[in-house]
Amino acid sequence: MFLSVFDVFKIGVGPSSSHTMGPMSAANRFLALLASDEWPRPSNARVASIKASLHGSLAFTGIGHGTGRAVILGLMGEAPNKVDPDQMDEIIATVERTGKITPPGHPPYDFQPATDLIFDKKQALPGHANGMSISAFDKDGRLLLKRIYYSIGGGFVVTDTELEAMRGQKAQSTDRVPYPFSTAKQMLEMARSSGLSIADMKRANELTKMSEQELNDGLDAIWSAMASCIDRGLKVDGIMPGGLKVRRRAKSIFEKLTADSRSNRLNPLLANDWLSVYAMAVNEENASGGRVVTAPTNGAAGVIPATIRYFLHFHEDATTKDVHNFLLTAAAVGGIIKHNASISGAEVGCQGEVGSAAAMAAAGLAAVMDGTPEQVENAAEIALEHHLGMTCDPIAGLVQVPCIERNALGAVKAVTAASLAIKGDGTHFVPLDAAIETMRQTGNDMSEKYKETSTGGLAVNVVEC
Repeated sequence: MFLSVFDVFKIGVGPSSSHTMGPMSAANRFLALLASDEWPRPSNARVASIKASLHGSLAFTGIGHGTGRAVILGLMGEAPNKVDPDQMDEIIATVERTGKITPPGHPPYDFQPATDLIFDKKQALPGHANGMSISAFDKDGRLLLKRIYYSIGGGFVVTDTELEAMRGQKAQSTDRVPYPFSTAKQMLEMARSSGLSIADMKRANELTKMSEQELNDGLDAIWSAMASCIDRGLKVDGIMPGGLKVRRRAKSIFEKLTADSRSNRLNPLLANDWLSVYAMAVNEENASGGRVVTAPTNGAAGVIPATIRYFLHFHEDATTKDVHNFLLTAAAVGGIIKHNASISGAEVGCQGEVGSAAAMAAAGLAAVMDGTPEQVENAAEIALEHHLGMTCDPIAGLVQVPCIERNALGAVKAVTAASLAIKGDGTHFVPLDAAIETMRQTGNDMSEKYKETSTGGLAVNVVEC
C-alpha cells in the first residue's frame, strides 16, 4: 500500500480539507472534464450554465466550512494550493455580481450562486457523507454532463465510480515499492527484516516515484508552509469570521510566554504552553481561511506542526533531517490509518482527524527521539487509543469551537504518548492495528449527529452568540 507523503500533507487553504479543499478540487476536475473529449458531448452542443449541489455533511456544515465559496472558487479555476487567500472574497463577489463564472480557457458560464448552488440537507448520496454533484446544461436547460464527487477527507476527491473501484481493490496491493506495508504489523515486520527505520522505508518507497532532491525539496516546502502558518497565527489577533465572534488567542498567549521566558520564574507547564500556542496559531489561521497544510486534515492541521516546532524549540541538536524523518514517519502511520479506517470527521468523527493527527505526531516525535520502530508504533497507538470515540460537533459548522483547543490538546497527547513509548521497550498490550480497527468500528456505530453535521453535541447545547 503506497500513499505518498505529499498525498498526506497537501498545501491548501482553510477552513476544511474535506469541506473546502476537496470541493474546490472537485470543481477543478469538472472543469477539466468539460474541456476534454472524455465525455459523450452531443454534436453542436455548447455548455451555457453550471449548477452544483452539496449533500450530507457538505450540506449541513457547508456554510460554516466555506464549502459554497470553495465550489465557486474551483469553478473559477482556482486550486487549493495556488489560490491567493487575500483575493478570494473579490473573486466570489465578482461571480455573485455578474452571475457568471469565467475560468481560464473556458467561455463564460451562467452561474447564480443563490440558485445554482444548492445545500441539499434532505438527500444524502450513497457513497460517502461528503457528497456533491456538478452538472452542465445547454442554453435550453438540457442536461449535458453530470458528475458525482466525494470528498473523502484530507483533500482527497474521487468520483462515484472511482470510490467503488477503490473499495473493491482495498484488500489488494499492486504498488511496486520495496516496502508495501498496509498495516502496522507489516510495517514492523519489514523494519525488523530490513533493519531500517520507518522513515527509511518510507523514503525508499517515495524514491521509486521521484528523485531524492525532489523528495527533500518537497519535504522542505511542507515544513516551510507549516512553519509560516504558525508564524502568521502568532502575529494576528482579532475576531475570526463566521458569526460566533470567537477571538483569536494565540498572539496574546505567545506574547505572555515570550515575556515569561525573559524572567527566571519556573514554569512547570512550559512545554504544554508552547505546544498549545503553536497548535492554536495554526488552527486560528485555518478557521480564518489562511494557508495551511493538511496534516492529515485541515481540522487537525495544528497538531503535527506544533509537535515539530516543539521539538525544534526544546531540542537544540534538532536538524533538517529530523524534520524530514518526522514527516516521513508521520505519513507512514497516516497512510495506514487512512487505508484501514478513515481520516474524515464526516465519516468517523474527530477521532479520525485529531486522533489520527496525534497518532502521526506521536510516531514522528518518537522517531526523531531515536525510538525503535516498535516504540514508534507504540507511541502512535497510545495517542490514537486516547482519542477513540471523539465526536465531531463544531458549533455553527465552523472549525473554531471545539476544534482550535482540541488541536492543542491533541499535540499535548502526542508528546505525552511519545514520551511514554520512549521510556518503554516497545512491548505493549494493544497493537496499533487494533486501535485503528476500533476507531473504524466506533465511527460506523457513531450517530450521524456527531459526525460533522452540527446536529448534536456542543453544536446544539451551546447558544450561538
